[in-house]
Amino acid sequence: MRNEDHPKGHMLVKPGTICPSLFFVEKGLTRTFYYKDGKDITDWFSPENTIACSIVSFTSQQPDRRGIEVLEDAGLWVLDYKDLEMLCGQYHEIERFARMNTVHGLVLLQERFDELHFSTAAERYKKLLDHQPDILQRAPLGMIASYLGITQETLSRIRAQHLF
Repeated sequence: MRNEDHPKGHMLVKPGTICPSLFFVEKGLTRTFYYKDGKDITDWFSPENTIACSIVSFTSQQPDRRGIEVLEDAGLWVLDYKDLEMLCGQYHEIERFARMNTVHGLVLLQERFDELHFSTAAERYKKLLDHQPDILQRAPLGMIASYLGITQETLSRIRAQHLF
């Protein structure tokens, strides 16, 4: 594992490439995104004390449509795939830790899927406000809107209603 610093705007992983590492965000903010019909769609935000990763690409070591961009100057701890595999092979505790984190990630992804499919735009905004309010100050509104699965205009209307 190594420590890396990256400036705002740096691409940790370009779309269409293999995600070679897990990025533990110590400082800063990243986003995972993809392009659909020429539009930039934010899939995930990773603030401090979380992991940024294209899990599909990392686990399969195959290219994925997702990229990871640094939104604020970031201090990251980087663990390469081959190093994690080696550690898991040598230490049962690390293998168990990796498995537990993978399961936790799957739960988060299922919750995100359910949010996008079963919650209203206002409910998704409220959840973001309740659980990650700092993202609203740290990320551009267009990225927040795409993360919520709504247009920027809809996000503006929700915010203007002062329901929360």
